[in-house]
Amino acid sequence: MIPVTDEIKLDDWEIDLKFVRAGGPGGQHVNKVSTAVQLRFDAESSPSLPDDVRARLRKIAGSKMTSEGVVTIEASRFRSQSRNREDAIERLVELIRRATVVPNKREQRKVSARARARRVDAKRRRAGVKQARRPVDHED
Repeated sequence: MIPVTDEIKLDDWEIDLKFVRAGGPGGQHVNKVSTAVQLRFDAESSPSLPDDVRARLRKIAGSKMTSEGVVTIEASRFRSQSRNREDAIERLVELIRRATVVPNKREQRKVSARARARRVDAKRRRAGVKQARRPVDHED
């Protein structure tokens, strides 16, 4: 059981971990040992996530989420498999935590009469400037 928030806890069976060989420096050790972690979490069919969190997660995850609703995270920052596993799980938990935050709804305000008058006045002034730039038409 992986705690995300007080209400949301992920079961271990919901997370699929696959270990692969990491690239980068490390010499012979990199070529022999599968230390990088590929984490897959099916957010679309997860019973642990409420619908509103699932919808926000879809927006936040971006390219980390497939079209089927599976979140994939790759971790190869560390040289040990266990630390990469912890890193991948921490990153998933942080992603879900960010999705639990409900954004503030913007309250639409009425534009004041003074602000409207200022805008119209500025438009009139600008139109006058542009009209003054026009060539004079001498039709007599």
